Amino acid sequence: MVLTKTPICNFGEKPHSFQLKGVDNKLYRLEDCLGKNGTLVMFICNHCPYVKAIVADIVDDCVSLEKEGIKSIAIMSNDTKNYPEDSFKNMIAFSNKYKFNFPYLIDENQDIAKKYGAVCTPDFFGYNNKLELQYRGRIRELKGLKPVTSSKSDLLKAMRLIIETGQGPKNQIPSMGCNIKWAK
Repeated sequence: MVLTKTPICNFGEKPHSFQLKGVDNKLYRLEDCLGKNGTLVMFICNHCPYVKAIVADIVDDCVSLEKEGIKSIAIMSNDTKNYPEDSFKNMIAFSNKYKFNFPYLIDENQDIAKKYGAVCTPDFFGYNNKLELQYRGRIRELKGLKPVTSSKSDLLKAMRLIIETGQGPKNQIPSMGCNIKWAK
C-alpha cells in the first residue's frame, strides 16, 4: 500500500465520457448518471483500508446528495489480476454489503482512471450542474483509519456549496488513500 494524496482541484475541468459495466451487469455512460444539480464521480475499490474506513460515510453522503439533485457514480480501476480482492465478483459483494445506492462500475482497461487523472482510492471528483469540476478533496478527516465524525463531511459540505453557488470551496484538503493499482 502506497499512501497517495490527490492533486489540487483543477477548477472548471470537464468530466470524461465513459461506457462501463456496473455490478448490475448494465452498461452505464456518464450521460446516464448526471444529476440536475451536479454529479459526483468517485474512484474506489474493495480492498483499500481507506475506502473501507469511510464506505459507510460515502453511502450516507450519496443518499443525502441524491435527495438534493446530485447523482453519484463509483468506478473501480485497479488491476484485478494482481489484486483479486477487487474482482468484479467481489465488487458485487462489496456493493451489496454496503447497500450502494449508486452505480459501481468496473474500468477493466484503466482508461477512465487515466483520463480523469485519478491517483488513489478514494478519489472524489465533484461537478456542478454545468459539468465543471469544483471539488477534488477528502470526504472527512481520518485518525488512525477511523473517521472523525464531530462535524459534517467535507464532501457533503462542498457538494452543497456547489448546489447553492455553482462553485466549490477554494480551500480543499486532498483525499488520501492507496494508490491505484496499475496493470503492468
